[in-house]
Amino acid sequence: MGRFCVITLWSLSICLGLSVSSVSAQLRQNYYARVCPNVESIVRNVVTQKFQQTFVTVPGTLRLFFHDCFVQGCDASVIIQSTPSNQAEKDHPDNLSLAGDGFDTVIKAKAAVDAVPSCRNKVSCADILTMATRDVVALSGGPSYAVELGRLDGLSSTAASVNGKLPHPTFNLNQLNALFAAHGLTQADMIALSGAHTVGFSHCSKFSNRIYNFSQTSPVDPTLDSNYASQLQAECPTSVDPRIAVNMDPNTPRIFDNVYFKNLQSGQGLFTSDQVLFTDGRSRSTVNAWANDPASFNRAFVAAMTKLGRVEVKTGSNGNIRRDCAVFN
Repeated sequence: MGRFCVITLWSLSICLGLSVSSVSAQLRQNYYARVCPNVESIVRNVVTQKFQQTFVTVPGTLRLFFHDCFVQGCDASVIIQSTPSNQAEKDHPDNLSLAGDGFDTVIKAKAAVDAVPSCRNKVSCADILTMATRDVVALSGGPSYAVELGRLDGLSSTAASVNGKLPHPTFNLNQLNALFAAHGLTQADMIALSGAHTVGFSHCSKFSNRIYNFSQTSPVDPTLDSNYASQLQAECPTSVDPRIAVNMDPNTPRIFDNVYFKNLQSGQGLFTSDQVLFTDGRSRSTVNAWANDPASFNRAFVAAMTKLGRVEVKTGSNGNIRRDCAVFN
């Protein structure tokens, strides 16, 4: 995904120990049990309707969650619209390819939640995005899991805050690990989250360097399977609009499964940052393990998503509950 180009990043966390303890106190399952007991089913119903309308709901929502948490923490700041006086996160060049269906899913779910009198203005957009992300994973064949809730929405959203926070498709293992480690996420967490590339699509411009004029000695990245490289060249000829998109998983693009890891074994990782997980010996054993054991991958993905959902959570005076997800109160 665009990630999706997907995944990553972070700010330094010298006080990780403190932040984790405070987040643990704030976040919990069934957080809204007293004020909005049916919130999860309300959100799930909206997400299901969106999913039935377009599969883009799945990668769009997943990628929105990743891009939100990677920049200023999981606070729905990526949903804020720009104003004449402020260019918000969503209008940074790295976020322009975020699918509108992800935003629409959250906005519609928020409206459905607030239509219930007891729930009105009680549930944060950040938590709705978290629930919707879990739901799209399950709807596309992935694991269903309990989500921790209790996040507040952020009070700031600037394009400048995105600079250097999102990973590039050309990243190597060291660069990927460094970005994730800064947020307390391990190499295994990074590989599991990269597995979300099992659904979604990417624009040709994000990987064209691998299939045309790769180096002086090889026009195509030698880590790419030759047949897959030919397929990509057919889908993305040099004359094509670089915004044309192709599936990230060439085999099961509409199913959230472990085929992503089997693709890496076959030289069918779309980005350099995908294929390096197999070509680098330090991560290859994890790829092989999850290619052979989908249940193990699912458990690792849920664990990594839970940890990601705790990144820089806003509490107290550092956040609020927006009435409109796209506008500050």
